[in-house]
Amino acid sequence: MLLVLLLTACEGSVFPAEDPGRQAEIKKSYEARDTCLKRHALADGTSGTEPDALAHAATLACQAETDRLVATANTDGDAKVTASIRHDTEFRAMKYVLQTRGLTAF
Repeated sequence: MLLVLLLTACEGSVFPAEDPGRQAEIKKSYEARDTCLKRHALADGTSGTEPDALAHAATLACQAETDRLVATANTDGDAKVTASIRHDTEFRAMKYVLQTRGLTAF
């Protein structure tokens, strides 16, 4: 009996794999959010704007994409997951702003 339990555990049948369709939707949501952030980081007429202000503006402008990502990735409504995704959005916005300006702080 112990051997059967060990073999089934090794196969991963105890913990089912994540739904591939859901994983595809999460990836698609990440890409949509990042595309939006990049687009706003490249906005014309912003070269005189401070990087943190531009990153914050990009984060706000891409709120809908971030909200879709949160809804797709965090089906349990875990506040820590939501906070982590929002923090990642701010981090990536700053990254894209700095990359656009030829700065590499990351």
